[in-house]
Amino acid sequence: MKIAKEFNWEMGHRLPFHEGKCRNLHGHSYKMRVELEGEIEENGMVMDYYDVKTLIEPIVENLDHSVMAYEKDSELIDALKTLGSKVNIVPFQTTAENICLYFLNKIKEINKAKNITRARVWVFETENTYALEEIELV
Repeated sequence: MKIAKEFNWEMGHRLPFHEGKCRNLHGHSYKMRVELEGEIEENGMVMDYYDVKTLIEPIVENLDHSVMAYEKDSELIDALKTLGSKVNIVPFQTTAENICLYFLNKIKEINKAKNITRARVWVFETENTYALEEIELV
């Protein structure tokens, strides 16, 4: 059985390697769909949606109204620190694909439910562009 929940946040980033507009600091209204797969427990649920929210919301809240910056983008990091802005420094280029993997790795780290065997994440940068990946959790 599969269940899913969606989350939204606002976040800025830039892709310093990009040849086009994405080289500039800009932001997105991100949407993420998290799908969890597993066996239905005695209570009739794969996982309570409240527990899904409790699992994912702290990760989303940490990113909301921040700038995600690649650790090697020292110009951006220095500027954000000077401004006193909220910044999340990560060891990867801040593409939708890598943000998708970031969430999947976080879910794998913090998932304690023994019946959840697989997770799938969609990260939407815009209304009609997204990255999708899934992993085994066991």
